Amino acid sequence: MAGAIASRMSFSSLKRKQPKTFTVRIATMDAEMEFSCEVKWKGKDLFDLVCRTLGLRETWFFGLQYTIKDTVAWLKMDKKVLDHDVPTEEPVTFHFLAKFYPENAEEELVQEITQHLFFLQVKKQILDEKIYCPPEASVLLASYAVQAKYGDYDPNVHKRGFLAQEELLPKRVINLYQMTPEMWEERITAWYAEHRGRARDEAEMEYLKIAQDLEMYGVNYFAIRNKKGTELLLGVDALGLHIYDPDNRLTPKISFPWNEIRNISYSDKEFTIKPLDKKIDVFKFNSSKLRVNKLILQLCIGNHDLFMRRRKADSLEVQQMKAQAREEKARKQMERQRLAREKQMREEAERTRDELERRLMQLKEEATMANEALMRSEETADLLAEKAQITEEEAKLLAQKAAEAEQEMQRIKATAIRTEEEKRLMEQKVLEAEMLALKMAEESERRAKEADQLKQDLQEARESERRAKQKLLEITKSSYTSMNSSTTALPTDLPSFNLISENLSFDFKDTDMKRLSMEIEKEKVEYMEKSKHLQEQLNELKTEIEALKLKERETALDILHNENSSRGNSKHNTIKKLTLQSTKSRVAFFEEL
Repeated sequence: MAGAIASRMSFSSLKRKQPKTFTVRIATMDAEMEFSCEVKWKGKDLFDLVCRTLGLRETWFFGLQYTIKDTVAWLKMDKKVLDHDVPTEEPVTFHFLAKFYPENAEEELVQEITQHLFFLQVKKQILDEKIYCPPEASVLLASYAVQAKYGDYDPNVHKRGFLAQEELLPKRVINLYQMTPEMWEERITAWYAEHRGRARDEAEMEYLKIAQDLEMYGVNYFAIRNKKGTELLLGVDALGLHIYDPDNRLTPKISFPWNEIRNISYSDKEFTIKPLDKKIDVFKFNSSKLRVNKLILQLCIGNHDLFMRRRKADSLEVQQMKAQAREEKARKQMERQRLAREKQMREEAERTRDELERRLMQLKEEATMANEALMRSEETADLLAEKAQITEEEAKLLAQKAAEAEQEMQRIKATAIRTEEEKRLMEQKVLEAEMLALKMAEESERRAKEADQLKQDLQEARESERRAKQKLLEITKSSYTSMNSSTTALPTDLPSFNLISENLSFDFKDTDMKRLSMEIEKEKVEYMEKSKHLQEQLNELKTEIEALKLKERETALDILHNENSSRGNSKHNTIKKLTLQSTKSRVAFFEEL
């Protein structure tokens, strides 16, 4: 009996030790995860588990989002997960997204994972046209997205059509111009090629730095009505509250920075804003749903807290993260510089090798040509020598014939001719013999001159042969010297060039940090120059594609953006102009809209 009771007690205690669980699916911007959660878990328990899994420490920007009846909602940290109005079927799905946006992405986003998640989210919002982006800026952002994905541009790898399957531009931009996909790819690639040397995190940060200046970046819009019943839009972002015309989400009509707001509250569908100046009356507006008011309040509280936090000294945790990020950035920068130096040395060695190989080929060609010239010189010398010998023999033969003619003439003169006829005939023969002797003498003299000329040509040919032999000897010596120098110039371990050192350590000395500081200052100057160059490129692209624009396809936002650009208005200077007015006058203006 006692044993049975003990058995039942142990079984019931075992049941109590096994709490009920349910499955949760978490969708991030680039992955999905599933967790088994306990029924008693609060939102913070699940949120912390997701952050630990991702290795994320900058948790204050993010939240777990879900949808209720076409309305966006965020999981509350202090409320049980299952107490929210979430679907009952498993797995329960939440989206891990950025809930609050930084004012300055480069200064505030410390961890690489934080930057990456923001990059993916902002990129999707631009492609889905939740953030308006002008065409020329869309092309520039697309080029940074390509750099982040593919690394440095290589024309041998990234050939025409390699972006055919990529979604890089908003459909609105593509439809606005009479341009083929190949034409868009050509313009994206032209900028992509200029981003050489940027790592993935650097390319993503450049993307965010450009995107954060877009008018709709980080703004949550809500339909509201003022006291007069005028339909307006409320925009909540990192800088404050903004009031928009429903047809113009780019340019606010009124802005209230967070440092001018003392208190925010709502009752049912009515929202109340209390300015910091207690002398100024509160202003109110109405939203369409109570659930929307809850969301507005959450976003206002979170953005206000971050706004004030940015203007205070960093917490110890943030200071540690920033210090680690700086050290990591310095380490990566030094590593990239080392790899760049090694790559440069390798390229120089390869160029030296190619130059030596080219020079060796050139020397071989010169040696071949010298050999051929030498052979031709030898053949010419032999031919000239043979011709000179023949000419000399002909000259001797002619001289012999001339001597014989002279002897015949003397013999004829000595012969007595008795008759006049014989005398005349003899005179004629003598004359002919004299003419023949004269011709023989002239021919002998000409042949002798020709023989002398041939001897001179033979001497010149032999001199040319001697020079050709000397040049061949010099080329042979030069080839031997070049081969020796190429052996010493090329590193012996070139085929097994190792880009990653297994035992790599860094010791950040004062000199290293000073050098790094100087490099950072240099980067700032270069960035200012590049920004100017970038604006010129954007204007150039805008002018270039303007002729291909289909005016009838322009959206209302396109027209509004063009008007703002022509007036020189931007996101920040518009808000600055609006806040120059007193808070009281802005509240009065809101009431009168």
